[in-house]
Amino acid sequence: MITPFDYFEHRRACKQKQLERSTRIANLPPQYHLPISQYEREILDKPIKELVQDVRKTIIKPIDILRSYGKVAVKAHAKTNCLTEIMINPGAERWIETINLEGPLAGIPVSLKDSISVGGFDVSVGYSRNTGKPYAEDGTMVKILKDAGAVPYVKTNLPVTLLSFESTNDVWGRTTNPHNPKYSPGGSTGGESALLAYGGGRIGLGSDVAGSVRVPAHFAGIYSLRCSTGRWSKGGMNTSMPGQEGIPSVFSPMARTLPDLVYFTKSIIEMKPWEYDHSVHPLPWRADAYDEAKGPKPLRIGVMRTDGVVPPSPACARALSTVASALSSAGHSVIDVQPPSLSRALVIASALLNADGCRTFLSYMRTGEWMDPGAGQIAFYASLPRPIRYIHYLFVKYIKRDSLWAELLSEFRERSAFEQWKLVAKREAYKAEWHAWWRDEAKVDVILTPPNATPAVPHDGMKDAVSSCGYTFSFNLVSTPPIPLSFTSATDDLVVRQLDYTAGVLPVTHVDSALDALPSDFNVSALNGVAQGAYQHYDAAKMHGLPVGVQVVGRRLQEEKVLAVMETVENLLEAEGKQYELLAIE
Repeated sequence: MITPFDYFEHRRACKQKQLERSTRIANLPPQYHLPISQYEREILDKPIKELVQDVRKTIIKPIDILRSYGKVAVKAHAKTNCLTEIMINPGAERWIETINLEGPLAGIPVSLKDSISVGGFDVSVGYSRNTGKPYAEDGTMVKILKDAGAVPYVKTNLPVTLLSFESTNDVWGRTTNPHNPKYSPGGSTGGESALLAYGGGRIGLGSDVAGSVRVPAHFAGIYSLRCSTGRWSKGGMNTSMPGQEGIPSVFSPMARTLPDLVYFTKSIIEMKPWEYDHSVHPLPWRADAYDEAKGPKPLRIGVMRTDGVVPPSPACARALSTVASALSSAGHSVIDVQPPSLSRALVIASALLNADGCRTFLSYMRTGEWMDPGAGQIAFYASLPRPIRYIHYLFVKYIKRDSLWAELLSEFRERSAFEQWKLVAKREAYKAEWHAWWRDEAKVDVILTPPNATPAVPHDGMKDAVSSCGYTFSFNLVSTPPIPLSFTSATDDLVVRQLDYTAGVLPVTHVDSALDALPSDFNVSALNGVAQGAYQHYDAAKMHGLPVGVQVVGRRLQEEKVLAVMETVENLLEAEGKQYELLAIE
């Protein structure tokens, strides 16, 4: 439809999808609207491994598991607005009786990020343009889940553009944090984190390009694992940036508890996903690597206390110190490490991710469609005429004396193929530098870092904290397969993504207004532009009670090892009486 008349089509599509969702919830069988029974609470308390065994022994019926979690999912949605597509219907209830009872996930409900394709349902990704176009068949990942005996039952919210640590769009609305409705549950897989944290599911599936499963786990107090590319299938999804491979996205698991995360990850790998998807490495689950990492031999643990871009807030620094202290007290070798520059990773990764000048994700927008404020800021800067952008670069670098922020801003622009290839060469050189540093200097089993410089951001806070993603984004920079060679606190996430390192996040503690207040002499104005944006919303009193996590980073394709170390950490914290307390199911 011709602009600006597509505005009316946009509003009509949004109202239609929200009406469709509310109608499906209202028309669920009566059992989904009743109070939770004692029998259902017993189901909700069981780990998925035990539930699978009970299903196979006919102790529990799959329909009872679906109704138990479906009932809590409806409650979670009422509180947080976390759901998009409701896939529970009479047909699904009949189909569940024919599931594969021999599969490793027999009878287990699995929630899905909205971007994952399920036959008969839209994959809107928060854009109204994508509604009213149900997919003809299940995507690859959903086929694997169903063959494993799992039951996809709901899809969950995300941010329009997928480039935010918030989860808001015009089609589905804003998702809130179940711990505090004034804060974000994270993004881009924020609907999943809200649902799992509330207790409306035990396992879910998201995707991660700059921390999109790890930051939500940190914000909402759940567990997640960012797998290396090629370990899980990437087929069967829609996205805001098809063709973007500078920093590839990967499907990754999320869970309410760590044992469930381990079992879920192992189960999918044991389904031999390489037989479904050509992009998956034929790499079976390595029980020996998992057992070795949990064995009696002390681990050598590196601690990266800052990404060099945004210093961790008191709450995040305290969580990291708590874990490091527990490991050290248990006899593990814990050392501080200083890896290759993460600010350089943030600059390279940001340039690669938006090398099209934001044209692709903008191409799906209709007139008047709400734009995430952080992504909108990047798009605005990329659209500025080159002379104006250069003058602003000079102002920031030489007048404000903020060379990092100036360099980062200068990278928000469209690039030619010639420039793109240069960036890829820089990425590969950076990956090689990290590989050599880890092998020859650090010589650690894993690295501990904050998942983000701060706990959850308030709604619309990403306008200021848009580049604060280095603690996750950086490790993704090296996530692409190796090639032979002749933005804010988001830096750590960005590094993981660039390096294609495996990284998991586990909740450790909650913000304490007394323990985590900023020092009286803390000077925000002395920070660089990225850090100033992140700290604009840090307030320990307002954030009191929000979850705080820690990130465990392993090398590429070390999912088993990372999960094992996460278990070691959780066991040590439990032994010290410091185990994280999940939200109780209401």
